[in-house]
Amino acid sequence: MQSLQELPACPVETTLALIGDKWKVLILRDLLPGTKRFGELKRSIGSVSQKVLTAQLRDMESKGLVHREVYPEVPPRVEYSLTHLGRSLAPILDAMRNWGETYQEHWRADDL
Repeated sequence: MQSLQELPACPVETTLALIGDKWKVLILRDLLPGTKRFGELKRSIGSVSQKVLTAQLRDMESKGLVHREVYPEVPPRVEYSLTHLGRSLAPILDAMRNWGETYQEHWRADDL
């Protein structure tokens, strides 16, 4: 995890550094309802490559947003869930969804 000295001074910039990537926001969105296996998460997100999804999940895990649980089975079963810190981002994602809906409605109204 980053030390306090490595974090940006601005709290908004800190938040963007943690979730400012398109894939990270979609990972958060898809893990908010609950735990998912890697394949489920990849299908729910869509066009993300396995390599990119793996890298994003590892980064989010290292920053304390995602929990990775490996079960000792053959083949290994791996599940991902949000940590308490990760779940605390729900109001931010809700606000983004609400704003996006309003924006879409605005543009649909202008198209008429």
